Amino acid sequence: MQAIQLQAFGKPADVVKLVDVPDVGAPAPDEVVIALEASPVNATDLMIIAGRYGFLPQLPSILGIEGVGRVVAAGKAVTHLKEGDRTLVPMLQPAWTERIKTNAPWLRPLPQGDLNQFAMLGINPATAYVLLTDIVRLNPGDWVIQNGANSATGRAVIAVAKSLGIRTINVVRRPELVAEIKALGGDIVLVDGPDLPKQVSTETGRARIGLALDMVADSSTLNLMNVLADSGVVVVYSAMSGKPLLGSAPLAIFRNLSIRGFWLFTWYKTATPEKLVAMYEHLSDLMLRGVIAAPIAATHSFDQFGQALATAAKFSGKVILKPA
Repeated sequence: MQAIQLQAFGKPADVVKLVDVPDVGAPAPDEVVIALEASPVNATDLMIIAGRYGFLPQLPSILGIEGVGRVVAAGKAVTHLKEGDRTLVPMLQPAWTERIKTNAPWLRPLPQGDLNQFAMLGINPATAYVLLTDIVRLNPGDWVIQNGANSATGRAVIAVAKSLGIRTINVVRRPELVAEIKALGGDIVLVDGPDLPKQVSTETGRARIGLALDMVADSSTLNLMNVLADSGVVVVYSAMSGKPLLGSAPLAIFRNLSIRGFWLFTWYKTATPEKLVAMYEHLSDLMLRGVIAAPIAATHSFDQFGQALATAAKFSGKVILKPA
């Protein structure tokens, strides 16, 4: 079977190849075999290729961190899936291959819906869900502020927050994005800058804000700190600026503010099957209703992987890979 394989760390054109690999074979009693239908190219994939991610596989390694496919074989002890079901490729399971064998007990059948959108259900919407439910206790009516609101995860934060009754302050870096993010359901949309605290105070009527979600870093982290109420938390889950975060020691000390990191892969390793089932049922319902959706820039077959990676590196929408 074919797979897209990373053979060394470096430039995609030099180190990524389409290769033939042994078939996964028949499933064990507790396993299923999934025939991949679609998988996105994420920023994480590009960072792994470059050798700059928090987890780097032993090489050579099949790439891809999420996807969706059909169950083509199920072990005799499997009761949560059957042949013909569409389901997710679990994270940490290399996805850019024609067939995947896994024993993840939390996998469930997905409803009929947009294949390309369901391919992107595993990582960004899950990150949004956990950021809103597992870090700070939020109640309906509470406010959360996020930067990078136009990203795939930022869009998912808006949708998940609305489903939970949480209100969002959405920070972008370009004024032309304001109307788009408002149309997605963002309660407040603002352009980042040193006057952000004043803007937020005016727009929210001086509401208490206890949680800030940071995917940009650089001076944007400090802007978020300046918005938070006493004992608030900034959660850094990406650093798309490529720069170190800037913070304030006096704010951290005298207002008891915290800056902490979050990585979905770490959370996933300790999450119970019950928690994963509940999360993905919630998210798949939102995706089925079109509430969660990410813009798609292009769709490519495996043999067009070079073009897919080049398009994805422009960060102007998701790129979907599909087996030939």
